[in-house]
Amino acid sequence: MAPNTTPPTDPASGLTAFDIDLTAGEMRRRAEVVAALGPDWDPVAVLREEEAAYALLYSGLDAEQQRVYAELVAAGVLPGAPGAPGEGPSRAAH
Repeated sequence: MAPNTTPPTDPASGLTAFDIDLTAGEMRRRAEVVAALGPDWDPVAVLREEEAAYALLYSGLDAEQQRVYAELVAAGVLPGAPGAPGEGPSRAAH
């Protein structure tokens, strides 16, 4: 095995620079994910369905549950309802 001929970045520490550019690999990974989703994937429809499921999840709360939910939203533990002013952060931000 040949000795390392790359000069160290910092001669005092003996450390050698080691850089890897993952840009090409990340672009390939993203392309593979989109290809795996297929041509029928509709991100707008998926988002609508997700928001409908989220609304259903917190519907029908009794007064105590609604109070606890509002406290959790105000504390930033749970995201607020999408598009509701004053209801905490948007789910898209998470």
